[in-house]
Amino acid sequence: MSLSLEEYQAGQVLLIDKPLEWSSFQAVNKIKHGIKRKFNIKKIKVGHAGTLDPMATGLLIVCTGKATKTIQSIQDTDKEYTGTITLGIVSASYDSEGPFIEICDYSHVTEDMIIETTNQFKGDILQAPPIFSALKKDGKPLYEYARAGEEVEIKKRPVRIDAFEITRIELPEIDFRIACTKGTYIRSIAHDFGKALNSGSYLSALRRTKIGDYNVDDATLVNEWEV
Repeated sequence: MSLSLEEYQAGQVLLIDKPLEWSSFQAVNKIKHGIKRKFNIKKIKVGHAGTLDPMATGLLIVCTGKATKTIQSIQDTDKEYTGTITLGIVSASYDSEGPFIEICDYSHVTEDMIIETTNQFKGDILQAPPIFSALKKDGKPLYEYARAGEEVEIKKRPVRIDAFEITRIELPEIDFRIACTKGTYIRSIAHDFGKALNSGSYLSALRRTKIGDYNVDDATLVNEWEV
């Protein structure tokens, strides 16, 4: 059922299933420009409640009109992700965007080791964000230091991992489900998981499945979204 301009302005919370290689900004722009074109208006507030990397898929919450005031409260809720960790390769970005910087042996890794190692990441932990991230240090995003080849001290931050479940093991690939607090970097978990196994690893696939009570099962593919 299509919505009226008044309904978009009054505030809508749209659940979007973001595809691979789309940025969150692109998804928001598609919706914003779609509303502006249909109703021939120049301005409408549209924003998202939590960035999803281009190499990740899944739930992106887009708010319109007065619902943009709820963005912060949505961002503050817990998240759930599924994905794949690939052993034997270290990535500078901790994911498939690379560059890949080291090849490691993982022949010693067993299924029991993998299951046992998840316990190191459950509960309240301190986590170092990836150097290739938008977090700022001294007013400059960390990725700018990384691209310039500059070393910078990154302080660890407290996060909470409520669930870390292994759903498939077919080495070098390990599939997982993680439930966590806001601000958790799944890329960092993937990187640190390989270090804990003494094998090296990177995040080769990621899908956000839940944000608070919102579920990707209820989302619309961004390519199929219509005003």
